[in-house]
Amino acid sequence: MNTKGIAFIVSGIFAFLVILTLSFGSWYQVDQGERGVLLENGRLLRVEDPGLGFKIPVIESVRFVSVRDQNVVMNLEAYSYDQQPASMQVSVTYSVPADRVADLYSEYGTLSNLQTRVIERRTPDAVKNAFGKYTAVRAIQEREKLGLDATQAVIQSMRDAPVQIVGVQIEEVGFSSAYEHSIEQRMLAQVQIETTRQQKETAAINAEIKVVNATADADARRQEYQAQADGIRLKGEAEAAAIKARAQALSENTNLVSLIAVERWDGVLPSTQVPGSALPFIGIK
Repeated sequence: MNTKGIAFIVSGIFAFLVILTLSFGSWYQVDQGERGVLLENGRLLRVEDPGLGFKIPVIESVRFVSVRDQNVVMNLEAYSYDQQPASMQVSVTYSVPADRVADLYSEYGTLSNLQTRVIERRTPDAVKNAFGKYTAVRAIQEREKLGLDATQAVIQSMRDAPVQIVGVQIEEVGFSSAYEHSIEQRMLAQVQIETTRQQKETAAINAEIKVVNATADADARRQEYQAQADGIRLKGEAEAAAIKARAQALSENTNLVSLIAVERWDGVLPSTQVPGSALPFIGIK
């Protein structure tokens, strides 16, 4: 094979590679959860949504930016409102809104640059300011509220950046051993005070229950005695009324005595007789 033939073959292979490269370089694919930044010689043309797209080889290029949630963890040192030093681990979850991808690329180029120049620089000051409004005891007791306040502080600090703060978690807060021991002792004392207070309230309630029960028993006895007294009084009044009625009947009817005597006579004549009387004396029993 002569030189001309070899040159033709090489030219053919080169042309095929060029065509192949241009063919594969004329399309691109944007995954779900990403956006494609289409550039023309480095100038931003537009942001492409997920799917298949086409571009001019060599002249146009595509940079991919994730719009999924990202997370960064930072270890911070801060002071509480009562000047107690604390160490904490802060986790920030963020994402880039799809409509801010162009701003992100124009200002920072990549997510990594955004995280380094914005997230990691502004978050510490925002969290420290939020933490500084809490005493050490409140920071421990109100961890959830502290997290919400820290989240709002970080969101406020990022208001001009092409980023959305999803959440801020203060995962660990540690104070000095001596201070944590003092907090523990203070809480134990508070628990003891609360226990004593509850015991006093329980004793007072029990005393009130005893008073109520004693009053109820006394009222019951009083009512029982009153009933007995009323019964005796009514019985006496009835007997007195009967005697009075009997006496009145006797006074009004003198023959009633003789009638009663006859009704009670057993038919046996008495062994004694009142002198000068016509009939034997019948005793009334």
